[in-house]
Amino acid sequence: MDSQSDTKITAKAPIRAPSSVPVDDAVLPFEVDTLDLRGRLTRLGPALDDILTKHDYPPAVCKLLGEAIVLTTLLGSSLKFDGRFILQTQTDGPVSFLIVDFQAPDRLRAYARYDATRLKEGLSSGQLLGKGHLAMTIDQGPDMSRYQGLVALDGDSLEDAAHEYFLRSEQIPTRVRLAVGEEWRGGGDGPKHRWRAGGILLQFLPKAPERARQADLHPGNAPEGAATHEVKEDDAWVEGQSLIATVEDVELIDPDLSGERLLYRLFHERGVRVFAPLPLRAQCSCSRDAVSSMLKSFAPQDRADMVKDGKVVVTCEFCSSVYQFTPHEAGVE
Repeated sequence: MDSQSDTKITAKAPIRAPSSVPVDDAVLPFEVDTLDLRGRLTRLGPALDDILTKHDYPPAVCKLLGEAIVLTTLLGSSLKFDGRFILQTQTDGPVSFLIVDFQAPDRLRAYARYDATRLKEGLSSGQLLGKGHLAMTIDQGPDMSRYQGLVALDGDSLEDAAHEYFLRSEQIPTRVRLAVGEEWRGGGDGPKHRWRAGGILLQFLPKAPERARQADLHPGNAPEGAATHEVKEDDAWVEGQSLIATVEDVELIDPDLSGERLLYRLFHERGVRVFAPLPLRAQCSCSRDAVSSMLKSFAPQDRADMVKDGKVVVTCEFCSSVYQFTPHEAGVE
């Protein structure tokens, strides 16, 4: 997830007007060279709506899972190999479990578990999550070791958790904005409802590493009155944070505002360079063969206990696809 590994540009890109054509379901990498800033902008439309509407989630759960999906695309799209980036939370809140599985270069799937009796109007994303942890896993394949970063959740939002992760693990000055909303549009068949989302990740990556220095983490058990380590933030990063703080939710999800125009609004005075968008799609990796192999890995008694009304039925938690097997097909003796 280190943006320093992004493709280096060796030639100046031609100057042109920002495209006015919105592109959904894509990540748009960009660079503000004069401020040593690099980032990615995600816009999600049909792919997000497809993932969320496969389940009968309440609106609050849809919004929270949508935020997790956007954050995953911002982080997972930096992978430079055909691996997986998995974001998941396990907490004591009303939404006890979230998982988003991004398979490079473009496949997304996700689902959530929640307690409907604990859902109340007006709960923030931090209150929906509660206390627990956020895990971000990079899986490079069966022949490579996994990398996992953990962040404690204590009533904080996913944006806050992302900032804490980069502060403690990557030590790259980073800011993230996430937004999810419902779109209603009229038509001949009546109003149509769709979920939309957007997000932006901005990082300060100066050529001189000492310019990216941050203050040490709080020592925790230091004696009272002990001097803390302070590092003055670079002016370029102060400006970058100020600019990204002006982004409104409606700008991130507006279906009529292109990502290029949004970036131009933010950084036109400094000059912003955009790169080719990275497409995204909602696609589950489940299949009948994969489910059959999974069943055969269970203990014989467990398989026998799954037989109901003369068949074994398995429903994919990600996409809600239903697979039916005879006891013989499921390996029940």
